[in-house]
Amino acid sequence: MARTETPGTEVGQPARSRWWTELPLILLVYGCYSAGRLLARGDVSGAVDHGLSILRIEKLLHLNAEHPLNRLFTREPWLGVPADFWYASLHYLVTPAILVWLFRSRARYYRAARTWLMTSTFLGLIGFTLLPTCPPRLLSASHGFVDTMAQYSSYGWWGGEASAPRGLGGMTNQYAAMPSLHCGWALWCGVMLWRHGGTRLTKVLGVAYPLLTAIVVMGTANHYFLDAVAGVAVMGVGLLLAPHVTRVADVLRARLFPRTAPVTDGTGSPIVSAGCQTSAGERIPRQRESQLDAGGEPDTSPADAGEGAPAPAR
Repeated sequence: MARTETPGTEVGQPARSRWWTELPLILLVYGCYSAGRLLARGDVSGAVDHGLSILRIEKLLHLNAEHPLNRLFTREPWLGVPADFWYASLHYLVTPAILVWLFRSRARYYRAARTWLMTSTFLGLIGFTLLPTCPPRLLSASHGFVDTMAQYSSYGWWGGEASAPRGLGGMTNQYAAMPSLHCGWALWCGVMLWRHGGTRLTKVLGVAYPLLTAIVVMGTANHYFLDAVAGVAVMGVGLLLAPHVTRVADVLRARLFPRTAPVTDGTGSPIVSAGCQTSAGERIPRQRESQLDAGGEPDTSPADAGEGAPAPAR
């Protein structure tokens, strides 16, 4: 007789993620992300030096996308204001929304995608800690950059200090510019939309979202071009490391939460009753005996009596 397996217990099928375990994990990673950004804000002079070094490298390489974009966004409010809303909001809205979409509609891809995102985020935190960098908007005015977040702060919910709610600018690290996780997370979102969206519109959005985000972070003077490049590089390294992180997590889970293997007979089929006799219609061992002890009548319908059993007298 061919073996049939209970759905959800197939060999090699990954366990489905549960929201009550995923939500605390994501909140923990986001908490580490926020704390890591705050820890890197001590050395202001060093951060300014790093920012100026990036500018010098870009000039050497003839890369100067930040200045013309920043002048355009500063001169044209109809571009600058939406760009500021884009920078201050979508980073924290689109990424969680795509995570939820994957969890609900593309469950088989969710764990790998989540691991890639989290691994890359931790790599970004290492960059914030080791290389605090002053963004273009905080350099002296002699370098030609205008802080559009401050210029258009009256249009939005953010204050003039940073892309944080008014009064909370001091609680953010404004020197966590290298790498740009705005660009890194946008690239992750674009890949997810391209690979798993399934429509032409989602593919267009998958290409447009990371490209527009790169333009926005430079036009608002929040990042250098090389910050965006570093964000893409971090996501690439995270993609390579994610399978190894998954294997380590599986080993730790197996050691911390071992599962008891089911009792099997000689053919490998599980013995649910573990030696107790059950018959058709019984869901638990000795169910019929419990019914008799309680004064119940045994069910003697022909369906339960078995083949060849005489029909009950009427």
